[in-house]
Amino acid sequence: MSLLRGFLRKGGSQRQQLSTWSALATAFNAKPEPRLSFTKNDVGLFGVDELRSADGFHLLQQQAEFETERLIEETGSSDRKRAMVAVFDDMSDSLCRVADLAEFVRVAHPKSSYALAAENACIAISGVVERLNTHPRLYQRLRAVLGQKDLVPTSVLDDHVAELFLFDFEQSGIHLSESQRRQVVSLNNSILQFGQKFMAGCVAARSVPKNQFPLSTRHLFAADGDNLLVTGLYADSSSDLARQTAYKMFLQPDPMQEYFLSEMLSHRNQLAQLCGFPTYAHRALKSSTAETPQMVSEFLEHLSVELKPRAEIDFQSMQRLKAAENPDSKELAAWDVPYLTHKVKKAWLHLGSGAEFAPFLSLGACMEGLDKLLHSLYDIRLVNAEIKPGETWSPEVYKLDVVHGGEGLLGHIYCDFYERTNKPNQDCHFTIRGGKQLADGTYQNPIVVLMLSLPTPRWSSPSLLSPSMVDNLFHEMGHAVHSMLARTKYQHVTGTRCATDFAEVPSVLMEYFAADPRVIRSFAKHYQTQEPIPDAMLARLCASKNVFAASEMQLQVFYSALDQKYHGQHPLTNTTDILKSVQSKHYGLPYVENTAWQLRFSHLVGYGAKYYSYLLSRAIASWIWQQYFEENPFCGDAGERFRRECLAHGGGLPPRQLVAAALGKQVSPQELASALVRDLETRHSLVDRVVNACQP
Repeated sequence: MSLLRGFLRKGGSQRQQLSTWSALATAFNAKPEPRLSFTKNDVGLFGVDELRSADGFHLLQQQAEFETERLIEETGSSDRKRAMVAVFDDMSDSLCRVADLAEFVRVAHPKSSYALAAENACIAISGVVERLNTHPRLYQRLRAVLGQKDLVPTSVLDDHVAELFLFDFEQSGIHLSESQRRQVVSLNNSILQFGQKFMAGCVAARSVPKNQFPLSTRHLFAADGDNLLVTGLYADSSSDLARQTAYKMFLQPDPMQEYFLSEMLSHRNQLAQLCGFPTYAHRALKSSTAETPQMVSEFLEHLSVELKPRAEIDFQSMQRLKAAENPDSKELAAWDVPYLTHKVKKAWLHLGSGAEFAPFLSLGACMEGLDKLLHSLYDIRLVNAEIKPGETWSPEVYKLDVVHGGEGLLGHIYCDFYERTNKPNQDCHFTIRGGKQLADGTYQNPIVVLMLSLPTPRWSSPSLLSPSMVDNLFHEMGHAVHSMLARTKYQHVTGTRCATDFAEVPSVLMEYFAADPRVIRSFAKHYQTQEPIPDAMLARLCASKNVFAASEMQLQVFYSALDQKYHGQHPLTNTTDILKSVQSKHYGLPYVENTAWQLRFSHLVGYGAKYYSYLLSRAIASWIWQQYFEENPFCGDAGERFRRECLAHGGGLPPRQLVAAALGKQVSPQELASALVRDLETRHSLVDRVVNACQP
């Protein structure tokens, strides 16, 4: 912990010689320069010539369909000269290069003509994929080369990827009888429809008769005739009664939502059993790091036991603060936690809205910091690249070339960072083109997009980030770096195309760098004076990320255990009864009567039986941090080892094998839980030291 002592002195920062901004920082501290084309010689979106107009999507779709038919014929040829899995990967690549690009354009392009053409291409390619997944001869050909020898010699990697393709087939029930396959299709359609309806209900406002609200809170809610609209939990309200009212109204049981959720869960269970799995969780966890629901359960159980006394300390602190604010208040409740967490940061760490940090966290400074860090760890540079006319969907997009000191250009990252009208409000990583070895010996470099929602630069200042925005930037860059450094043979397993509970490890690991004072100090400087962030401010910034970390992690255990229970043995009882039982076991605050929080839990749709991935990936990332980077976050030898053992493989090896290689041993659920507990102890100690230093 010696690294923390240096900035806990009360004297502020040490004066350092002012430096100048790098070319990368200068570029990202201003909007991209408009690109004028006097020749109208647009290169097309992402440099794809066909996409100089929206009509090009239809041509790309046709080309992919033609190539797919050619490759299907090759799988059945007795004169085939390459491994069957290589043919399948080419088939996957030809379809993904259209589908992935089209999916991004569908959600991100501001022009309706492009968005509609992309959506039509998505639908068409989905139809092709569905046809392939139910193509008996293709399945039999792939299964035959796995059961016997292929026409050409294969490697362990070839066989692993072929097994992944085979599992994709069997997820669609192709190995079943004709009537059972029709049932699989019907169940998948029902799951999709119930999931969409449930998702819509998760965010829907609740209209409640006005007379059900306390008089003193009615002015806080919008009128809807004789009713009032509750649109959320009002978690930041200073009124205990307002928070309580919003919580109880917004989370009231909804029979229709209960129906949608129960039917989705029931149909998932039927689908799993039809395909030969005991439960849907068994189906979802096949080929994951956890591998089985039993492993997830053991991990959560160990973690739950360790967290209980630590979370109780957090809740006791909150209770004291609540009583001090309002002596007549009752026991601590779920609606108090977000409000009191913010209040504690303000009281203990002298934090306001967090705006005091922003001048030291300009986008340019953060990008410069990322460049320095990635160069130290992996010998790669982020180079601001020229964008040609027609290459991007918005003039506010940057393009980065990712260049390795010895290997040259690795790929491209398009940075769509700023808020704009009708842009999706989400932070995410999109694969546009996956990396893979080509037949001529060259490499198909990956192309990705990072999408954030950062404030747009103003005439007087660049985009200034909050600490949470910096975390998100580092997190998404972790995905991008995974995509760049995974030089896989097959695109089916390139970069982030791996198990969900492993795909998040590199991105969560980057959050540890974003929280380390040595890393932040390397780039955080005032956008006007370039003065480094004061040491005392840096200490408070780092500590602010860790307030009540134990109770927050306990909440994630509760969510994960609930998700596993819903996707475990069926039939289920009422989903609220299950929630009560799981909450009493895994969370330190009691269930609130006549509420149904699970009916607002939209992650049950997208992360069915996989919500635990957040905790498991954090456990693995924390262990890697402790073993590789905690002593020196800029260590090139550690970075190269992490690339060699983990990042380079993408999903080309079983994730459990990748984790074992990285950590030097097979890991148990208890050891993974212990890694998180060690991390919690470090965070708790940091908060204690900084709070003590902040006291007058």
